[in-house]
Amino acid sequence: MDNRRLLLLLVFSFSLVMLWDAWQKYNQPPPVAPIATAGAVAPGSTADPAAPQPSASLHSPVPTVPGAAAVPFMPTGETVTIRTDLFVAEISAEGGDIVRLTLDEYKDTESKSKDFALFDRRHQYAAQSGLIGEGLPSHKTVFSVVPGDRELSGEAKTLQLRLEAAPSNGVKVTKIYTFTRGSYLIDVGYEIDNGGEKQVAAHAYYQLQRDTAPPEGESRMVMTFTGPAVYTEQEKFQKVDFSAVEAGKAKFVTQADNGWIAMIQHYFVAAWVPPEKLAREYYMRKLDSATSPAITAGVIVPVPVAAPGAKVVFSVPLYAGPQLQSKLDHLALPTSEGGIGAQGLPLVVDYGWLTIIAAPIFWCLQAIHKVVGNWGWAIVLLTVGIKLLFFPLSAASYKSMAKMRNVTPLLVKLKERHAGDRQKLNQEMMELYKREKINPLGGCLPIVVQIPVFIALYWALLGAVEIRDAPWILWITDLSASDPYYVLPVIMVVTMLIQTRLNPTPPDPIQAKVMMMMPFIFGAMFFFFPAGLVLYWVVNNTLSIAQQWQITRMMAGGAKAANDPKV
Repeated sequence: MDNRRLLLLLVFSFSLVMLWDAWQKYNQPPPVAPIATAGAVAPGSTADPAAPQPSASLHSPVPTVPGAAAVPFMPTGETVTIRTDLFVAEISAEGGDIVRLTLDEYKDTESKSKDFALFDRRHQYAAQSGLIGEGLPSHKTVFSVVPGDRELSGEAKTLQLRLEAAPSNGVKVTKIYTFTRGSYLIDVGYEIDNGGEKQVAAHAYYQLQRDTAPPEGESRMVMTFTGPAVYTEQEKFQKVDFSAVEAGKAKFVTQADNGWIAMIQHYFVAAWVPPEKLAREYYMRKLDSATSPAITAGVIVPVPVAAPGAKVVFSVPLYAGPQLQSKLDHLALPTSEGGIGAQGLPLVVDYGWLTIIAAPIFWCLQAIHKVVGNWGWAIVLLTVGIKLLFFPLSAASYKSMAKMRNVTPLLVKLKERHAGDRQKLNQEMMELYKREKINPLGGCLPIVVQIPVFIALYWALLGAVEIRDAPWILWITDLSASDPYYVLPVIMVVTMLIQTRLNPTPPDPIQAKVMMMMPFIFGAMFFFFPAGLVLYWVVNNTLSIAQQWQITRMMAGGAKAANDPKV
């Protein structure tokens, strides 16, 4: 009995510690090695010293600019507002950068009357790009805006915004944004019209700038990763902590001919995805700021050579929007199948180290939602399905507990009889278990098997942007936020107390007190959990109570029938 209870306590304690560790140290990066960031400016070059400079071959580390201080660039000049069916983008004429992007279908975390802003000045968050070469425009060049439509309306499938830089040495550069209906993908391209006498061989850089502050509304109890990430076929998905970038010790693949670079936060992502099989150089660096720390993460790619009298057009797509699994899966497809070859992009929906379990669980949740049309009821039905899946294990556990409950009085007497002889007590207990055909560990081993599934479901629900702002019933209007009236957490505490009462009381008074405290310890934590997670635990506990009560009642009835005198 003592061993079984002790193991059960250890299992719950391990789960608690593991979850707490995940909140505080969510996938921190491994020990890091230094990496250089910006490049040197060639003597006599007119290239912007704040822009990254490529190595000659794109196959060696980029040297640091001697004495050059990179500063956050958040333009305050003229902006152009573009409206599509999914978002509103503000693009500055100074640099031609996207300085604000609000998503129509998602509300602000703190004020539900406003649309959610992914790019904004508050976080110095912007999507920037420029060219590297003599006289070519960078993200600090002032462009002139070409007149045209500013709203994707009617039957139009795409909308273009053209920004022209002042010609230099006969070379005219136009920055072109292309927006597509029904897509969070923004094509950011350049048109180089070489009217000069020399060929133009340049590089382009595409970067994301952001401060290091977490998003608004991020709960201290449920912390998720915010920061840059790189994906390559060589090292797969690599998240980089802000502190590593600030220390100049960020470890990630810098040279590749595949992959993408992104800035990740809870539920949303912005990612530059250069064309497949194109040489590229990834970089990250700290930016000096008088207001708040900021970093930039980007990629440098070669530009097709523009011969005299020729015109060259090239582009790199930017995905800026929610971490919708269906859209990310589509973008990961090769270009021949309608995607953009963003292999690995679905990994930004991070399920932690239990992805192999969490991903199928979320797939099932999506399938249920397609039928019922409500994420709250989908969670309820998924919980029922998981409970049915583990019914044999749960039944075995509850049967073992019921047997232990029946022999608890005998265990108490044994403890009193052999209080001074521990060896004799253990021997008598083992004989009792053998005689009653009880496995002391039978009640907790099934629980150990189910714990990874419970934790995987936790991460699946935590990372699903589909549940953000999703209502269930009555007062639950957002399953990703905590219950505003704490009704579900209180019900969860009550269900855990009922479960504790149904379990056999430990002979050890200290263990009994600890087990009685567990519902309140977990309940205090769950007061701040998203309502969708608490809903899962409430339904799971309710089903467990019903199952355990029925099995205990059947076991008690069977024991009574066996002890009744035969006529």
